[in-house]
Amino acid sequence: MSHPFETLPTTPTSEELIDKAFSRAARAGRAKQGHDAQQSMLQTAANILSDNLENVVQAWPDFDDLDPFYRELADAEHGVDELRQHLSEVTWASRKTSDIRDEYQSRLRNVDADDARKLRKQAFARLADVTRQVDENLAALADARQALRKLPDIKPDEPVIVVAGYPNVGKSSFVNSVTRADNEIAAYPFTTTQIHVGHVERDHIRYQLVDTPGLLDRPPQERNAIEAQAVSALAHLADAVLVMVDASGECGFPIDVQLDLRDDIASRFGDAPVLTVANKADRSRDVEADHYMSVTEGDNVEGVLDAAIEAVGYEPELPFEE
Repeated sequence: MSHPFETLPTTPTSEELIDKAFSRAARAGRAKQGHDAQQSMLQTAANILSDNLENVVQAWPDFDDLDPFYRELADAEHGVDELRQHLSEVTWASRKTSDIRDEYQSRLRNVDADDARKLRKQAFARLADVTRQVDENLAALADARQALRKLPDIKPDEPVIVVAGYPNVGKSSFVNSVTRADNEIAAYPFTTTQIHVGHVERDHIRYQLVDTPGLLDRPPQERNAIEAQAVSALAHLADAVLVMVDASGECGFPIDVQLDLRDDIASRFGDAPVLTVANKADRSRDVEADHYMSVTEGDNVEGVLDAAIEAVGYEPELPFEE
């Protein structure tokens, strides 16, 4: 599955839609005469407004069908219920412009050219008014599109290893080491957090390593509500979690505090296996951990990666064989 918001098209403003509809209508009217010209103008303008408003709505994915990871991130950023309301208002405007077209086309049938021109102008005024009524909804959807397109491109159908721990314990160094230059960086729009995504391939399976500085590097009480929801979103995604700790004290955080964070992460990530990894083991091993390594010395780095992949236990779906 690809990023569900990445291909959202630019959302037009109400004035852009009105200008487009009326300019096209004017061209359509010049191609005909009298009564037919007014009908053609009305048909063209209303169709453009109705179709373009509907296109705005249809471009958005169905939130109920989204992977929970992306649905929760969208909810944290803009509120899914609010986005649905904006889309509902735009849908109303699309249908209303169609209703106005049908109403005035019926009225135009039995009048002369002068009255047809007057009725067409009335219809244009109503079409413009309806479109302007959803200007704020269109603007809100445009803002949401800009933000949601910047969400990290993490594929929920590929195995994910989340790398967590306090700052300066070696998370990013580990991800950079095992993924080498294949790193991507994406910024969550609702925090200053940077999400680092690296990839490793084993036995033709691509594993995503997600380093989350700013989200999983401090106690839960220090996270705001939006960041807490982002943590919840990551919990849907993780197939295994590596919690890095540093017993040497060089990271600036006592080991008991680091282990408290480890315990909180384990409680929030449900069924995903959580491995405690003591980095900088060349300087201190004074902590009970599942694995010991030193990224700077290149000691057991690949072993830790192997352990994480084994903890994931990913089994690709194979074609059905009789």
